[in-house]
Amino acid sequence: MRWLVAGAAGMLGHDLVTLLDGRGAAVTAAGRDRLDITDAAAVDAAVTGHDVVVNAAAWTDVDGAESAEAAALAVNGTGPGLLAAACARHGARLVHVSTDYVFDGQASQPYAEDAETAPRSAYGRTKLAGEHAVLTGLPDAVVVRTAWLYGQHGGNFVATMARLAAARDHVDVVDDQHGQPTWSHDVAQRIIELVDAEAPGGIYHATNSGSTTWFGLARAVFTHLGLDPERVRPTTTESFPRPAPRPAYSVLGHDGWARAGLGPLRPWEDALAEAAPVVLGRGAA
Repeated sequence: MRWLVAGAAGMLGHDLVTLLDGRGAAVTAAGRDRLDITDAAAVDAAVTGHDVVVNAAAWTDVDGAESAEAAALAVNGTGPGLLAAACARHGARLVHVSTDYVFDGQASQPYAEDAETAPRSAYGRTKLAGEHAVLTGLPDAVVVRTAWLYGQHGGNFVATMARLAAARDHVDVVDDQHGQPTWSHDVAQRIIELVDAEAPGGIYHATNSGSTTWFGLARAVFTHLGLDPERVRPTTTESFPRPAPRPAYSVLGHDGWARAGLGPLRPWEDALAEAAPVVLGRGAA
């Protein structure tokens, strides 16, 4: 089985390629410099000869999308549609990575895979357009929504907290946004498991189980660094105004895994405990 990973230079794409290499799979790692997913001819050529295509490529500048929605839509909406069309022509399986931002972030219980979508940001709208393009063009495609990703490669909240811990006596972190910290390694592993299981097409929520706030996650990071978590102080979203609205509640439900014969991802605390030495380096306790 030959894999193509678009967005291979990103955090999730890098982990996926590493795992596939580790199991001896034939994998083509296509970063942005190698594959422009908005170029139809380039997409068709890249998909040719591959059995599985994973689209981890995306416009991820949430705030930047507010003033450049057309550019974000080209990458997050048009590109996935081109990949779906190429996969349909060449008989390849497509796994497309999406986000919690397709929801309004105002719920009080976990969003089911089939919950109503209502994005409040340009980024969320463009990612939802990508989902629709993929599932319309290739109904047996798999859409994997994830959230609050952290990992060894690329910028992320966990790495930022480690950097700030070394530079400041105290760190103020919002305590009114709820979500599921998710290790990119776990999502990459689950994508492979979905393909191995020949999972039915549709939407799956790939986030580590449980939930916390950014404040709770920051305190956990300090603890893993062997530092006093009391150095992290709670604050509100209003204290950090941003161009794009942030979801107050990004907890995703995991009932869809039963369709693939798989259980939910492990609790976020367990994932962070294993990830800490890798993501945080030698400072982790």
